[in-house]
Amino acid sequence: MQYQELGDSGVEVSEVGFGAWVVGTDWWGDRSEDDAIEMIQYAVDQGITYFDTGDVYGHGRSEELLGEALSEVRDEVTIATKVGYDFYDNPQAGHGELPKEMDPEYLRDAVEQSLDRLGVDSVDVLQLHNADVDEITPDVLELLDELEAEGTIDATGLALGPSIGWLAEGDLAIEEEFDSVQLVWNMLEQEVGNHFLETIERTGSSTSLIPRVPHSSGILNEQVTPDTELGEGDHRGFRPDEWYETGWEKLEQLRFLERDGERTMGQASIAWLLSHDSVATVTPTFRTKDDIDEWAAASDVPKLSDEELARVEELYENDFDIDRDDGMDSLRSSVDGEDIESAGLDKLAAD
Repeated sequence: MQYQELGDSGVEVSEVGFGAWVVGTDWWGDRSEDDAIEMIQYAVDQGITYFDTGDVYGHGRSEELLGEALSEVRDEVTIATKVGYDFYDNPQAGHGELPKEMDPEYLRDAVEQSLDRLGVDSVDVLQLHNADVDEITPDVLELLDELEAEGTIDATGLALGPSIGWLAEGDLAIEEEFDSVQLVWNMLEQEVGNHFLETIERTGSSTSLIPRVPHSSGILNEQVTPDTELGEGDHRGFRPDEWYETGWEKLEQLRFLERDGERTMGQASIAWLLSHDSVATVTPTFRTKDDIDEWAAASDVPKLSDEELARVEELYENDFDIDRDDGMDSLRSSVDGEDIESAGLDKLAAD
C-alpha cells in the first residue's frame, strides 16, 4: 500500500480507502454487524488506513460500528465523516434523499454527535455532505475554519452527489482550497473528474480528489454481469438497464488493461484513477474480504503506461464507438444542469 497527503492538510491517507457506507446500512446487501467490524479490521491488516463514513449512514450506526472497530488503532488510521443531512428529524424513505441542513449551528451540533458516536475527540476529515453551491456560505466556511482552529477537525472536504454532476459545488470547494472533493469517477464516467482536474490546474489549488464508485457499480470489476439479478434494495439497481448493457460492451474494449497474474480489471480501474496526480485515495465499495485482498493491492500493481492511458482516453472521447443512449442523462445534474451545459457536457438536467 502507498500513502499520500490529503491536500496540504498534513493528513495521510492510504491510496485505497474503505467506504463505510456499506457499514450500518443494507443498501449493498445484508451483512451482520459482527461481519462489518471484522471487514474493517481486516482492511487495516491489508494496509488500508483511510476510512470514510457519514452521520446519515444507518442514521449514525455506521459511525458507531466504525468507531468500535477502529478503537484500538485510532492513532494509526484516518477517519473521515460527513454532515449536512438532517436525519434526526426525518425518517429514511428507501434510498431517497433526506432534507439537508447546512446552518452552522446545526452543523456544529452534528459534528459533536458524530464525535460521540465515533468515540473520538476529533475527526481527521470533515466533509459537507452534498451541499449545494448556495449552501456553502461564508458562515459555513467560517465554521469549518473554527473547527480546524479548535482541533476538532484536521481537514475539510466536500462530498458530492448523489447525482453524477455538481460541477459548481466542486469548483467552489477547489477555489476555497478545501482539502478534498469526493466524487463519482471511473473509466466509464469521466466528465466530472476531468472537469475538476482542469479547475485544479487553472486555480493552482492543492485540493485532492477522492473518487468513489471506481468500478461503475459493478461493471468494471465484473460483479454485475448479464446474468446478475440484483436483490431488492441493492443500491446498484438505481442504474437503468441501458447503463449496464452499454457498459458490458465498453468493458470488453478495456480488456487490454488486464495483465495475467499482475493486474486484474478491478485493480486496473483503481490504478487508472491513481494515475492522476490530484487523486489521493480511491474508495471502492468492499463487499467481501476477497474484494479487500484484490483492491487493496491496486496501489502496488504495475502502473498504467502512457500508451494504455492514451488508449483509455481515446475510447472515452469516442464513446467506445457505441451510438446508443446509456440511460443515465436524467441522473447527471448540477445546479439544474446549467453548469453541466456551460461546461460543454452533453448531459440533460434531472427532472
